[in-house]
Amino acid sequence: MSADATPPGTMLPGADEEGPGPVVVRPQPPPPPPFPIPPLFGKYSFEGLEVHDPGLQPYLYLHPIYAPHTEGKLTGRPFLKSHMHVVERLANHLMKGGRFTGKKGKALKTIRLAFDQLATTEKANPLQLLVNAIENAAPREEVTRLQFGGISVPRAVDASPARRVNVAIRNIAQGAIQASRKSTKAIHQCLANEIALAAKPDLTSFAVARKEEVERVAQSAR
Repeated sequence: MSADATPPGTMLPGADEEGPGPVVVRPQPPPPPPFPIPPLFGKYSFEGLEVHDPGLQPYLYLHPIYAPHTEGKLTGRPFLKSHMHVVERLANHLMKGGRFTGKKGKALKTIRLAFDQLATTEKANPLQLLVNAIENAAPREEVTRLQFGGISVPRAVDASPARRVNVAIRNIAQGAIQASRKSTKAIHQCLANEIALAAKPDLTSFAVARKEEVERVAQSAR
């Protein structure tokens, strides 16, 4: 889908407020190219990827792409990040702070090396492992604060599907960065380990542990 497409969750122009309701537009697969698209990094197929959580399926862009780099074409408009491939979104989160700041090529190289390690150790498509990790690390509930007079009271709220994907990808990248700072392992080894643990899911994964903590706090604030 092009960058000019209507963002998901918005009302189409001309929709009558007194009608049956707003028309919600979801990300749709782009038209097939005139020639085949090569696999990701020349190795990993885009075919056969499954999303088991129906709520996250419209917001996980898994369609075939030539390269996970949109050059900023999807910035500046709300919800268009749902039209960006999950691999590029992971690279963007790796670039937030530290030695990866502004180095998209270095972040993509780290993901490629992590995928190579996952394909060797887990014997599975790394793209599918990344999807499973995002599903297992996406919190369903979060906590907000409501003001009653001069008192701030925590309340549990349901997390939207778009935010669930954002938080999961952010925590996976943050877990890999923190693990690399605390050990002598390379960043791609820490990223591969974080994705593998989150795909199981394993509570030793930073992203899964953060999800459980957030949901536990939200359950106590119901």
